[in-house]
Amino acid sequence: MTPSQLLSEGVELMLYGMGSVFVFLTLLILSIHLMARLLGRIAPPAAVAAVTPAKPAVQAEQGPEPDVLAAIQAAISQHRARRD
Repeated sequence: MTPSQLLSEGVELMLYGMGSVFVFLTLLILSIHLMARLLGRIAPPAAVAAVTPAKPAVQAEQGPEPDVLAAIQAAISQHRARRD
């Protein structure tokens, strides 16, 4: 085969592959829209109740808990000891 024949067959194969992917994705999108409409008619969307989020209790102290603070301090001291 000549290079021009190989190139034309390659382009033909590329167009066939891209066309089949395009057709598949188009059919997929159409089927999704069709199913959404069908489900919309069969079971209309339920009314969503307005939900107010519960406010968390305000802590008197906004800092970390004492055991967390102790763990942080221990980690910092270990890090500094390894650096020296």
